[in-house]
Amino acid sequence: MFKGSYVALVTPMLPNGRVDVTSLKRLVEFHIDNGTHGIVAVGTTGESATLPFKEHIDVVKLIIEFVDKKIPVMAGSGANSTSEAIFLSEQMCGLGVDGFLSVVPYYNKPQQAGMVAHFNAIADATDIPLMLYNVPGRTVADMLPETVAELSKHKNIVGIKDATGDLSRLEQTKSLVAEDFLFFSGDDDSGCNFMCQGGDGVISVTANIVPKAMASMCEAALQGDVQLSQQLNNQIIELHRILFVEPNPVMPKWALYKMGLIDDAFLRLPMVLPELNSQKAIEETLSALNLI
Repeated sequence: MFKGSYVALVTPMLPNGRVDVTSLKRLVEFHIDNGTHGIVAVGTTGESATLPFKEHIDVVKLIIEFVDKKIPVMAGSGANSTSEAIFLSEQMCGLGVDGFLSVVPYYNKPQQAGMVAHFNAIADATDIPLMLYNVPGRTVADMLPETVAELSKHKNIVGIKDATGDLSRLEQTKSLVAEDFLFFSGDDDSGCNFMCQGGDGVISVTANIVPKAMASMCEAALQGDVQLSQQLNNQIIELHRILFVEPNPVMPKWALYKMGLIDDAFLRLPMVLPELNSQKAIEETLSALNLI
């Protein structure tokens, strides 16, 4: 089920801080119309850290409603408290989600054995497929290949989003797990090479801005056309870089606002709007790509 370009969808908000439902629907329709293969709802790019549980669940529910089964929806369900991650998963399992994405616990810095216990407990709580998410640049703790291999034995743990940017991890971990275990890149900058070396997809921030280009790049890689995949990626390579000059999702929200796809670039504190030089840089990139 899970293959190709999955957008790590932003959660649009109004200046009063409330979720902008109209813009959210517009974004979902934008992705369906432009070939995005799946949506990750309220992951870290969706500002999950500042959405209370009820709001988190409500946004996932809205996205599932707007998608209307046209493409898969994976819901962010991670937390640095195992009991909270289980609670969130249980609350969303009746919404019609196709999978969960659960991040390595942040701040706690759990041991590898702690990660195994954490994710096995979450996977035990529902029958919905669970994808692990390793992003040590955000969480500090790094889930090692041997830990992934141990977790892959659980029937509900189906893959990993690897945002280390270390392509050697892909080959190393692949050698330790079953052939049907899924590998998604969580690093847009190296996502094309990741797929060309055997990855199954990209959970992408860049896809928020250029969904058709990301989908086409992924499709070419999945078909084994490395040259075409790299050609398509080269067209948006500057976008991969510029979207991360400030902490995600500051820049993608500003880009979507300038493109007219969301009504405001509001972010919840402690995130704020990009610096003026960052605004100018992203606007120049969008203009060069004929997006504004």
